[in-house]
Amino acid sequence: MANRYSNTSIYNIATKLGRLSFPFYGTTKYPEVPLSTSDIYAITTDGDRLDLLAQQFYGDSTLYWIISIANPDKINMSSLFILEGTEIRIPQNISSIVNQFYLLNNT
Repeated sequence: MANRYSNTSIYNIATKLGRLSFPFYGTTKYPEVPLSTSDIYAITTDGDRLDLLAQQFYGDSTLYWIISIANPDKINMSSLFILEGTEIRIPQNISSIVNQFYLLNNT
């Protein structure tokens, strides 16, 4: 699985003495995920995780964030885990969402 921070900017800040401090990650910006008639709704089962669902539906586990952003009231963005029995929306038209992500993050 790819590093989920691979599209995040890394910065080094110079200290007052001119030395570089430790690197830190910038903020990743995510696009809105609009409702669509092609969206799939699923009820999670034991063992479901966002990365596994992204692999199943999109063929790419790194796109877990699309499912997370599409379900802000049901999924915690800081976790890949989902409670069993949760109904979630799985967007199907992801190409425009991914393109918007790259535009927002200058990648």
